[in-house]
Amino acid sequence: MNNVPFIAIAVLSVMIASFSQVLLKRSAQIKYSSRIREYINPYVLSGYSLLIVSTLLTIMALRVLLIQDIAMIEGISYLFVMILDRVALKEKITKGKIVGNLFIITGIICFYL
Repeated sequence: MNNVPFIAIAVLSVMIASFSQVLLKRSAQIKYSSRIREYINPYVLSGYSLLIVSTLLTIMALRVLLIQDIAMIEGISYLFVMILDRVALKEKITKGKIVGNLFIITGIICFYL
C-alpha cells in the first residue's frame, strides 16, 4: 500500500499542531483585563481549534501508518516550533536549540535507516 499520502497527512498534522502551540504561546504573552479573556480570546480559541484538527488528522494517519512512524514524524514538531517562534514571535534561535534539533533529526534519520 502507498503510505505517502498518509505520511503527508501526519506531517501536516504536526505543522498544524506546531502553529497552534505558537498561537497559545502568543496568547500567554498578552496581559488581559480579566480571567475570562485569558481563556476566551482569538489566539486561544484558534489554537485549541487547530489542535482538534491536528488530532483528527493524526487519527486518519494512524489508520494506515504504524505508531512508531507517527512517533518519529511527531519529533519534527520541535523543528517547526523553533522556526515558527523565530518568524512569528521574533525569538532567537540559540545554539542549544540548534543542537537539540540536530539530535532529534539525527534520531529520526537513524530510526528510518
